[in-house]
Amino acid sequence: MTDPDRAALVLDFAPGDVPPLVAVRRWAASALADLGEDHLTAVLLAATELVTNAYDHGGGPRRLRLRREEAPCRIHLEVDDDSTLMPVLTGSSPADRRGRGLRIVDAVAQDWGSRLSPDGGKTVWATIDCAAYGWDPCPTAPPEV
Repeated sequence: MTDPDRAALVLDFAPGDVPPLVAVRRWAASALADLGEDHLTAVLLAATELVTNAYDHGGGPRRLRLRREEAPCRIHLEVDDDSTLMPVLTGSSPADRRGRGLRIVDAVAQDWGSRLSPDGGKTVWATIDCAAYGWDPCPTAPPEV
């Protein structure tokens, strides 16, 4: 990673393989290690759900990108997949076994959406803004004595 405010993870697993969600979370947590705990948790939730949706509905994710904006503190996530079918926020309930992924993204993200990719497929994105939730936008620092 040459730009500390941008990072990309290529997700090149074979069709039928379960997406490497633990590896996705570890990579994102490492790239964003200086975020406050609540902000990082929201980013990891959104990343996991977007990668899972690409796996379930998009023919498999191709790439996860993270971009950081410092003022205000925001993390922008993007997941590319091979499908041109756009995601739809459904009315799933807590009793449903599946179908809550975009509800989770919608709950933790300031905004999210999708766009067709020029090279085929689509990109689904979400922006996690720590200031919108009252989270400390600065890294957790020990109190001064």
